Amino acid sequence: MSIEIERKFLVKTSFKEFAQSSVSIVQAYLTINPKCSIRIRICGEKAYLTIKGEGSPSGLSRYEWERELKLTEARELIKLSEYQAIEKTRYFVPQGKHCYEVDVFEGKNKGLIMAELELSSEDESYVKPSWLGVEVTGNTNYYNASLQTKPYSEW
Repeated sequence: MSIEIERKFLVKTSFKEFAQSSVSIVQAYLTINPKCSIRIRICGEKAYLTIKGEGSPSGLSRYEWERELKLTEARELIKLSEYQAIEKTRYFVPQGKHCYEVDVFEGKNKGLIMAELELSSEDESYVKPSWLGVEVTGNTNYYNASLQTKPYSEW
């Protein structure tokens, strides 16, 4: 198991001109509770099973375990979720030595645009581009698992 360290931000202005590439994502959670979430994700033509542990008090880091699945298996597993799957397009936006992953949500989360930045340590420095808005790291409303059970359109 590895530790995922990431910061999350809302996006306030256009970023697409800086994007290097993008991919369509469909994902659903099979289990969601404060200690653990189990996610199935289809990312383009690849699929993954991810288990995430409880977050640190700051919300910056948590345990994560991920394995690739067969696409057909992932499609069947997504059907087991009791909630509607999350659909989004992820844009990859390089910035200095990092790459922001900017998610533009669809469906019940339409209107939400959020950027994530993975870091190697909680105190690692990074460049904050002008298109980034307020930081929402640690705000559980913005966890994808929360967005599946309480979509952005219902806030």
